[in-house]
Formats: sequence, structure tokens, C-alpha cells
Amino acid sequence: TEAAATALLCFMMVASADAVARALPVLAAMGSKLVEFCEAGSGQAAKACLNMICGISALGVCEAFALADALGLDLDRFHGLCQGAAAQSWILENRCPVPGPSPSSPASNDYQPGFAARLMAKDLGLAQQAAEATGQPTDFGAAAAKRFREFVGSGHGDLDFSAIYRKIRR
Repeated sequence: TEAAATALLCFMMVASADAVARALPVLAAMGSKLVEFCEAGSGQAAKACLNMICGISALGVCEAFALADALGLDLDRFHGLCQGAAAQSWILENRCPVPGPSPSSPASNDYQPGFAARLMAKDLGLAQQAAEATGQPTDFGAAAAKRFREFVGSGHGDLDFSAIYRKIRR
């Protein structure tokens, strides 16, 4: 809902040029990126792979902030260090897992979801099904799927996926 409200959705689709032209005005109201794939099912496959990157990245950002906090670093300064540096990412900017450094992130709003943890767990599960079906190992993807599945199983599925920070930081 967050991305649709700000017209930042990315659409992955398979359709004729005529169908794309007809749908474009409606899609443009919700998103700015349209990626056409050649075969049916390719859009769903791309979404599973994309969200696998997001889930893995989110865990990396959460673990880094947990360590920075455990080391007593000022988390606003740490966030500032990461911005524009090699650690820069959409996840860092939009899902910073601690309240404060990114006022618009869910962490600064009691982890109200932009993208619920249960949806991340579902998409990571779909990515793992695809990995198993193709025989392609995805060790980090499997670990991310397990951690999000456990997080959702512990009753946190309706929080934003960045709320997994609460389980990571001890």
C-alpha cells in the first residue's frame, strides 16, 4: 500500500503490446517501473528473486544495526555513515530497523507495515520452492526464509518485515 500510494510500485508482466498500452494509464497511477517478461510465470519468478534480495538485505542491515547498538555507537551517526557509502541501499533508507534515523521508516512508526513480515516470509518461501525445483542452491535465501518464517510464527506477521530487528537485537 505504501508504494502504491506514492506511485512507486514496480510491475512485472507478460502481455501483448496492445494490452500493455491499455493498462499503462492505470499502472502509471500506482507505479513508475514496468518490466515486461517474455513467458508466462516470469513476472512471479522475478518477484520471488527480487524479494529474496530484499529479505537477505534486510537481515544484513538489521544485524549491522544490532551490532552497532551493542558496540554503543550512535545509531543516527551510523545511519549517516552508511548513507552514500558502500552500504547504501533501498532497505537502509526505507526500512532502517531502528527508530529515529529515518523518520519515515516503519521502525519510527512502531513497525506499522509498509510490507508485512508475513508477506516477506511467503515470498521467501516461494523463492525457496523455485530454488528446490531448479536445483539451484540459495543458502542465504534459505536462511532468510527460515528466519522470517520463525519471526512470523512467533506472532509478528502483521508488523513490517523490518521489525525482525527486535528478534535480532538482544
